[in-house]
Amino acid sequence: MTSKQTRPAIAATGLRKSFGDQVVLDGLDLNVQRGTVFSLLGANGAGKTTTVKILSTLISADAGDVQVAGHDLAREPDAVRAAIGVTGQFSAVDNLLTGEENLLLMADLHHLARGERRRRAAQLLEQFDLVDAGKKPASTYSGGMRRRLDLAMTLLGSPQVIFLDEPTTGLDPRSRRNMWQIVRELVAGGVTIFLTTQYLDEADELADRIAVLDHGRLVAEGTADELKRRIPGGHVRLRFADPQGLDTAMSALGHASRDNDALALRVPSDGSLRSLKTLIDRLDDRAIEVEELSVHTPDLDDVFLALTGNSTNEKVTTR
Repeated sequence: MTSKQTRPAIAATGLRKSFGDQVVLDGLDLNVQRGTVFSLLGANGAGKTTTVKILSTLISADAGDVQVAGHDLAREPDAVRAAIGVTGQFSAVDNLLTGEENLLLMADLHHLARGERRRRAAQLLEQFDLVDAGKKPASTYSGGMRRRLDLAMTLLGSPQVIFLDEPTTGLDPRSRRNMWQIVRELVAGGVTIFLTTQYLDEADELADRIAVLDHGRLVAEGTADELKRRIPGGHVRLRFADPQGLDTAMSALGHASRDNDALALRVPSDGSLRSLKTLIDRLDDRAIEVEELSVHTPDLDDVFLALTGNSTNEKVTTR
């Protein structure tokens, strides 16, 4: 029997949801391991937010079986709510309260003891670098500070699973990277993160596994590297010190394309260690000297376009 430690943090089978005649989720299967970052990647309208709302008990599914933190979503919704935290696209921070007061209010909602309330609030202000701002109204906070406070409020319930729905929307690059570091620290502490994002670099940077959602269906799932290797266009670029080396390598490899001006060859490759080792062994067997070697693989932009056919300019952000 599966132990609590090895049981998935989230397991969903056949998840379906429609709004009127519009099918938003069409038989979604998910398996998210504990202590990992799982990213659901998709265009606007693909069904990401609907998925989060269902998994976090905010709306019900039309069909499907779901377990979250070991609890059945349909039969034990209160247990699921006690085990999760949700940080949505828009901050839940009360602008009229200070940062500390927002945390204390959330502590009250979680029925923490009086002494524990202040201890946890102080701890979270420290953890999220908000000590100096803790006594100031949240209305004076920057976007990055508000997102950090929002996530700190989520953590007051000590959730096992946190749903981050577009957590860095509208943040500047520095604030985004600060949020990324916080996510890494949470996962290192054993928390499971379910991340939805339109930012392809964010999924690439953070996620242990990525699922691509298109029109309510999962069209691919794997690590970032696995997804990139599925897309053609990867290659190894070899640069040589002289034309003779270029000619010798071209003769030995055959299937490469050459750039005479740059003294370089472009060899098709899936970017895997196995294919790279095979190429290097072929060069070594013929004692061919290479001045420079670089591996080029498709990025998540290419993956998204190939799998969904959507325009990145209209649907996802790749900054």
